[in-house]
Amino acid sequence: MRNEQSETFLREKIEIERIANQAVMKAKEENKRFGIPEFFSKNGVIYYVLEDGNITTERPEILKDKA
Repeated sequence: MRNEQSETFLREKIEIERIANQAVMKAKEENKRFGIPEFFSKNGVIYYVLEDGNITTERPEILKDKA
């Protein structure tokens, strides 16, 4: 019984990860269409990946407040 529960759990985990990965890829594609750069954090610093592939810590204009 325990082994069946483990297998079921692992199958469900893999399916959830697959769905989550698809959602992330779809969001990245949509952001790219709208000119929104990818970004990530490393050691507490936010980095932006520009359309030309360059990486910067300077916040791109499209992400700045327009208020």
